[in-house]
Amino acid sequence: MKISFILNGEDMVIHCRAMVRLIDILRTDFGLMGTKTGCLAGKCGLCTVIFNGSVSLACFIPAFRLQKSEVITIEGFALTDEYQDIESGFGEVELDDCEYCRTGKILVAGALIGRSKRPSREEIFRTVDGIRCRCTDPERLVAGIEKALEIKMRRLYGRSA
Repeated sequence: MKISFILNGEDMVIHCRAMVRLIDILRTDFGLMGTKTGCLAGKCGLCTVIFNGSVSLACFIPAFRLQKSEVITIEGFALTDEYQDIESGFGEVELDDCEYCRTGKILVAGALIGRSKRPSREEIFRTVDGIRCRCTDPERLVAGIEKALEIKMRRLYGRSA
């Protein structure tokens, strides 16, 4: 099957079987190792990507769903100003970062920051609820996202959120 989609801002065309998982396409066909293979059951979050603007798990996305879609991986997101805002915000609150959940935390924060200028604390907690890692205190993660929002607002408007 021939599939056309956008990957990290670039038009791509691949030929593969319809049921190949996006996680396998990213790693095997494009060498994007930031999206990791974990449980393959949607429980660990290692394979987090942004799919058509929403945080999604690449282990659940079959190739046929890629047609005319957009995928952003951590490698693509790392090239954005928002990524730098999140890295700075997480650093300011000394958020413990392990490789297990790093991609999920950053992409979830990025998607939230991208869609809402002033999310409530409760909205942030709901958004990060699916991140499964024992290394991160949820309060500190929320504080890191709030700090990232402040940094973004200073960058864009010269003021805090």
